Amino acid sequence: MNQDLKQQICTFEESSPDENPWVNGKPTPSVINIEPYNKLWVTLFNQQKENIIEKLKDKCLAIEHIGSTAVPELNAKPIIDIDLIVADPADEPSYIPWLNQLGYKLTVREPSWYQHRMLKLETPNVNLHVFAPNCPEHLRHILFRDWLINHKEDRELYIDAKLTAKENVENVHQYNQKKDHIVKVIYQRIFDSL
Repeated sequence: MNQDLKQQICTFEESSPDENPWVNGKPTPSVINIEPYNKLWVTLFNQQKENIIEKLKDKCLAIEHIGSTAVPELNAKPIIDIDLIVADPADEPSYIPWLNQLGYKLTVREPSWYQHRMLKLETPNVNLHVFAPNCPEHLRHILFRDWLINHKEDRELYIDAKLTAKENVENVHQYNQKKDHIVKVIYQRIFDSL
């Protein structure tokens, strides 16, 4: 890994505060449900991966199961998080119509933050994140997933943080804020190991 890419990975970027990322308005607040690890999550990811590759063909440069449902023995919200890598996330007509055919709906557009797009599938519950090749956020997702798979003590620390964070919150944003300190501690360990 070259130093420039390492520096980008170790630096968290924020989207523009002037940007409204919600395509169809903010989602309705919902209860945070954390479940024990379920092997079905891998099966659901593999089914979605197959469907997406079949539709997008060579437009799909990479597809990865990320987030907590990708980590064996990790409690998680039962939402499959997937990173999809395309040549240019801003070129929505080159991939979104095919994803719409699979039931995915564009919900987030963040041009100021790595050209990130997120599409939602209701059944199964999937958050599909779209990034460009070598996007630092995508690479952080992979590093975080792999670290938790290989470091039981941090996996257990993260489980505790998730279970504590879900108490007395009204939405996912509050939940994420409450566990942010532990996430940053784990990321610092990852960055120190690079």
